[in-house]
Amino acid sequence: MNLHSTSLSFLFAMFTVLASTHITNSNPSFLKYLTHFSLHFFSLSPITATVIAYNSGGHHPQYNRHNNEGKIVTPCEGFSPDFPKDTNTTSYLCVDPNGCCNFTSVQAAVDAVPDFSQNRTIIWINTGVYYEKVTVPRTKTNVTFQGQGFTSTAIAWNDTANSSHGGSFSGSVQVYSTNFVAKNITFMNVAPIPNPGDIGGQAVALRISGDQAAFWGCGFFGAQDTLHDDKGRHYFRDCFIQGSIDFIYGNGKSFYQPKLQLSSARKIKSMNWRFMLEQIYIKENCVLISVANPVHPGSTSITGVITAQGRGSQEENTGFAFTNCIVGGNGRVWLGRAWKPFARVVFAHTSMSDIIAPEGWNDLNDPARDKTIFFGEYNCSGPGANMTMRPPYVIRLSDTQVSPFLNVSFIDGDQWLQPYI
Repeated sequence: MNLHSTSLSFLFAMFTVLASTHITNSNPSFLKYLTHFSLHFFSLSPITATVIAYNSGGHHPQYNRHNNEGKIVTPCEGFSPDFPKDTNTTSYLCVDPNGCCNFTSVQAAVDAVPDFSQNRTIIWINTGVYYEKVTVPRTKTNVTFQGQGFTSTAIAWNDTANSSHGGSFSGSVQVYSTNFVAKNITFMNVAPIPNPGDIGGQAVALRISGDQAAFWGCGFFGAQDTLHDDKGRHYFRDCFIQGSIDFIYGNGKSFYQPKLQLSSARKIKSMNWRFMLEQIYIKENCVLISVANPVHPGSTSITGVITAQGRGSQEENTGFAFTNCIVGGNGRVWLGRAWKPFARVVFAHTSMSDIIAPEGWNDLNDPARDKTIFFGEYNCSGPGANMTMRPPYVIRLSDTQVSPFLNVSFIDGDQWLQPYI
């Protein structure tokens, strides 16, 4: 795990230093090259070679391929989308960067969804990196983005708070509709990593502002403000989330969990290291990876923060609950800071590496918030889970206290969450 997270941090940092807004805006092909490079090394998976083959130079991997009769096979010959079976779905839209489907861009497919549809529309998105800014407006209800794996299908852009007139509008993908679902796809913001304290460098990969949204097997890659969990009830399962400062933030009410139990990761420690990493990060991931600036041994500096929850009053029924997750990466970081006075965040059964500072949390240097924030931990493990240095306002949760945060009832999931199909 240390090898993988270090590789992620180093390569993403190198990538984003090069990917300045000026360079990528003036040279889209350079943005493509850098995104391929980044995604390839993020995943450490051979499957990403398909992404590069699909997009490098605008060529499909089947270009200039000959069949047994010596005839040139075109990219779309024999193309047959593997549409998922979903008995609730009445409409499928297909996106492929080489024109093998109805649409070559994700936004064009979104625009074609009927307004306020009561039936689900699956937008099947083929392997590739889609360089576009995508908005799902509130009128496009019951939409699913179906990728081909989070190391194979990605939507990437490079807006920042400066370039988009506010961090909330910098998202590469912005979702405002209800009942949105994303499966097996990555959301990336490839803007340069800002230094702590930089103004306007926030860069959101995904903003989710609609109610009753679910994300299955998705990746979220960025630095500051990667995932804007803005408002509404949201479910994240088997997701990989990378960032540096406040990289999960907002006033949503969200539940984060893995698919498999962590015990299986321990069983494969003796196996090939690449296979082990793929098992942990692709099949078992509620994984939170910090790419914050590294610190020197003995340093007490803080270089990153995982969560910044925005609950502003006692009446607001919001918060973030993480269970059975893995926290790792670089830097010296807090689990969360009190962005708003009634911030509520819980980590349960979570493995925390030594990147977590001994104090663990921060009240935004406002002691008045100590009486109103709700920062809790329950049965966590690893060197970062040592609670002996935690501030008094951090709660070592009892079985009774943690119970509401351990399953989908926290987000009323029994009322709206559909099974993965």
